[in-house]
Amino acid sequence: MNAEPHLESLKIKHADLDAKIAAEECRPHPDDEIIHDLKKQKLRIKDTLFGLQRHAGR
Repeated sequence: MNAEPHLESLKIKHADLDAKIAAEECRPHPDDEIIHDLKKQKLRIKDTLFGLQRHAGR
């Protein structure tokens, strides 16, 4: 099974969340709760990416 498409999908989601965080932070009154939630989602994806990449390297 090739995990490459899944990895690419996760990388795209990670970049999308990064853009959403930046956009929210640029608003006149950023919502800290939204930023916190987006950062948690981004970290979960990063952890998943790391685990998949580490597993694929074995």
